[in-house]
Amino acid sequence: MKTGVAIDLGTSGFRAQKIDLESGEIKKTVITLRNPLPGANVMDHLDFAIHYGLDKAHGLSATAVKNILNELGVKPEEMERFAICGNPIQLSIFQGIPIEDLAYAGERKKEKYHIQEQNRDSRIIPLSEIAGFEEFQNCKLIVPPAIKHEVGADALALIVKAGMIESDEIAIATDYGTNAEMALKSNGIIYTGSAAAGPALEGQEIEYGSIASPHTICDVEFEGNNLRCYVLDRDMKTAKGDLINPKTGEVVEKGEVTAKGITGTGVIALIEAGMRNKLIVLPKIQTPEGVLYLQDGIKFTNNDLIEAGRAIGALRAGHITLCAAAGIEMEDLKIAHMSGAAGTYMDAAKAHQVGMIPYNANYVSQIGNTSLTVAREILLSEDRLWELQTIAKQILGTHVMFATSEAFKEAYLLELAYWNEGMAFKMLQKFLKKKKLPMLSEPSTILKIDRQVERDIPVLGEEGLEVLEKVGTYLTMVIEDCQGCKKCAKVCPNGALRMEDNGLVKIRTDLCDGANCQRCLHACPDDRFKWENLTVAGI
Repeated sequence: MKTGVAIDLGTSGFRAQKIDLESGEIKKTVITLRNPLPGANVMDHLDFAIHYGLDKAHGLSATAVKNILNELGVKPEEMERFAICGNPIQLSIFQGIPIEDLAYAGERKKEKYHIQEQNRDSRIIPLSEIAGFEEFQNCKLIVPPAIKHEVGADALALIVKAGMIESDEIAIATDYGTNAEMALKSNGIIYTGSAAAGPALEGQEIEYGSIASPHTICDVEFEGNNLRCYVLDRDMKTAKGDLINPKTGEVVEKGEVTAKGITGTGVIALIEAGMRNKLIVLPKIQTPEGVLYLQDGIKFTNNDLIEAGRAIGALRAGHITLCAAAGIEMEDLKIAHMSGAAGTYMDAAKAHQVGMIPYNANYVSQIGNTSLTVAREILLSEDRLWELQTIAKQILGTHVMFATSEAFKEAYLLELAYWNEGMAFKMLQKFLKKKKLPMLSEPSTILKIDRQVERDIPVLGEEGLEVLEKVGTYLTMVIEDCQGCKKCAKVCPNGALRMEDNGLVKIRTDLCDGANCQRCLHACPDDRFKWENLTVAGI
């Protein structure tokens, strides 16, 4: 069999498929639960690569990919083609391409530091040219194009698979993930942005959260005063879980499958159901303990509500900002497309009610993992790769950098006040009007939902799905004259750091919170813990 592999290098995790190049048949799927780089979002990954070295970031990405290939059962001498897709930061880190041009928004700073724009067009090169893959002598690496250097292949995949190229209708497409890429088309122009919503939409930064994987709660619904959990089974299909008293955790009725966590889609469903049933009145959970209980000991707390509110608010602020850039009102958005794992498993009606889909939308399509789909397409057809390059060049686009957008800043501050401070919705509307931002109305009652796929990865292959719970990437160093207090390990909130008796530090990078934490660095009483001394294990 001529073997190829397509992979989505996602911010929240990698998703890969082994494919028979002659028949195009998918043989096996492997997903990871976290990205191998320290941190929970793309800015953390960017920070790590810039401050501690692109070589270290690349080493972690390459090690994770090689572990995935091993899990897929693909040997170096067997693989002929390898296609990747994802945002510019993840693709650049994997290829070892400098990322400074992605880190700075201002042209003056780029000039000051002599930062060169990198070429991110389509390309096919020997995979053996990528450090760490020298043994893959017979394999081609296929890379799709970015639209602009900051608008990557994943955004192009979203735009193409949503049908926005062919259609002249006003529409918005959103990849509901950690990086929350979004594109709005109006008057023939496509406006793009990335809201960096954070990992709550992927179930991370939530106490019992998890990326969509077997045995995770993906939906909830009230049955009387009790809460029915719906859980992803071994084949990533929704199965009926336990019926629970949400105030006490009492199991009223056992379900078909156990649960080990809750996905971002489950979180959204829980918030919508909680608000509808007055168990959540923003900004607090209205139960005696301030907790909503789910099955198998899984809980949702006020801190979780804060994290989720920030993510939802960032998404809606992004939609408002793109409308402002396009000179249209939010009420003009009648068509919305949802992609990514969260965009697939999410109950679109519930997402609509909490504002993750524009309130005036009357048609919503759920289109699955567009990034992996495009990786698979270019794996099987070089013509498709160059077709995408042509499309990327022809798109009349405007990228809105939310980090420097005054509209996004104003909208997001209002969203935080609404979600985290208890600002009334009518007050939110009043301030949007005062700031001359596109207005929010009440959710429309007519909503057609076109769920085009049952799973974000519709076909898993005859060998099924494997979940790589440990990515297998580590940073290590030996701390000279270490006193052995192990304070660095004790303060790690995720148990990512292990300290041996001989001063050897070992950090499991997929569990590490990276730049937003670094408690280990500050806990060392002798200031001997230096992140710059860490090296990638095995590279």
